[in-house]
Amino acid sequence: MNAAAATQRKRMKVQIIVLFQNLGEEHPYYAQSPAPPLPGLLLAALTPDIVDVEVVHEMVRPVDYATDADVIALSFMDYLSPHAYEVAARFRALGKIVVGGGKFASTFPDEVQPHFDAILVGEAQGVWPHMVEDIVNGTLQPRYTAAASPSLDNIPPPRYDLAERTFATPVVTEATRGCPHPCTYCQLNIKRLPFRQRPIADVVRDLRATDRLPWYKRKMAMLLDNNLGGDLAYARDLLHAIADIHLWGLGVQFSIECLRDDAFIEALAAANCRMAFIGMESLEPRSLAAVQKAQNKVSEYRDAFDRLHRRGILTFTGLMFALDEDTVEYYERLPGLLEEVGTTVILPSLAIPLYGTPLYRHISEEGRLIDSNLAHYEGDHLVFRHPHLSPEQIHEAYARVTMGFYRWRNIFRRWKTFMNKQERTGTRASHLFTLCILMFIYFKLSIFQRHHGVMKVREIVGSHDMKSTPETKKAA
Repeated sequence: MNAAAATQRKRMKVQIIVLFQNLGEEHPYYAQSPAPPLPGLLLAALTPDIVDVEVVHEMVRPVDYATDADVIALSFMDYLSPHAYEVAARFRALGKIVVGGGKFASTFPDEVQPHFDAILVGEAQGVWPHMVEDIVNGTLQPRYTAAASPSLDNIPPPRYDLAERTFATPVVTEATRGCPHPCTYCQLNIKRLPFRQRPIADVVRDLRATDRLPWYKRKMAMLLDNNLGGDLAYARDLLHAIADIHLWGLGVQFSIECLRDDAFIEALAAANCRMAFIGMESLEPRSLAAVQKAQNKVSEYRDAFDRLHRRGILTFTGLMFALDEDTVEYYERLPGLLEEVGTTVILPSLAIPLYGTPLYRHISEEGRLIDSNLAHYEGDHLVFRHPHLSPEQIHEAYARVTMGFYRWRNIFRRWKTFMNKQERTGTRASHLFTLCILMFIYFKLSIFQRHHGVMKVREIVGSHDMKSTPETKKAA
């Protein structure tokens, strides 16, 4: 055997798995998400070229325990930790080297450590290459800890080519990390880190690093920041730089107070932003105040969303049920309130006192936690006693509002309303093309959220003795 062949036989393979099936693999749910999460593709980009690398997103395909990979790297969030431990145990029993990382492993390393051969604590960019080298050299250590708030300079572009073909929009990256707001339910507020920005040139390079993709997948992108608008001056400069790429559509996430800045809205429009995810969370001011989301003013929602819609930007808004100040009367008014503010797509969930957050500590100190299984802390299970609402009242409202919002006639009615608001810019041909892109994004998001909502409502209706409504009967 020649030296080249021997070297090839010794080359190890690393499989990066981004977990998703938090309630196990017996009844898997494969999401119809248009875009992959960032961690797997970014970790693959950081992997030195001394190993082969593959990325598996469990949201679209199952874990393959017969893989020929030598090393399994699991990325998981808090509510996925029980599943991660099971997956790790199965792979370790097969003789694989299994390493873990992600926000939960970084926040609670002592809880995670026993389940893995090694864990990465903190951000991967300065540590992961060294871990891979140690794996290849047979010198892997149990724990690798990154510096606090390491530099975000010179992070390579994500490996978009490793995203499954199922994803319509594989071009995902980030421009910032962190968020300046103290919302009590947010995982970022377990251990706060400063808000940081990447060099604008690096972000633009990421969005252009698409040569390995089919041409039609190069023109849509998403910035998966927690809050792009944490520094508005930076955000405006970045968006104007992105405008020169001439994307068909850009998706971003930011907090709603950014829309008080007219120049920020203009910069979004210039970059061809077509979807903005905004943490609306509630239309009850007292509920917002209770979770310290002071940046949200319910009185501003309607005008803010309207200004985006007129510039061809869809609003995709978070909506929480079971916040402490919620009432039956509020839930009865909620469908009308959603109609009034005019958001185009919603992401509904039950309030989650994420393990370690200020909200978790508050509810725990009051003795209201009723479920300690972290697999249930995903927004589909009610894990605490509400101060004055029963589980049935909360579940009924969640199911009724969600399925009412996503009835087909309401989806099409919102589409018509949104289309009628569009301000025409450019030529007639370019305007028609923009409308086609908006139609694609709107229905892709709406169908995904409708499907996800039906799945969650079916679980609620099947698990609780609750009063059925016409909407919940259809879902079940």
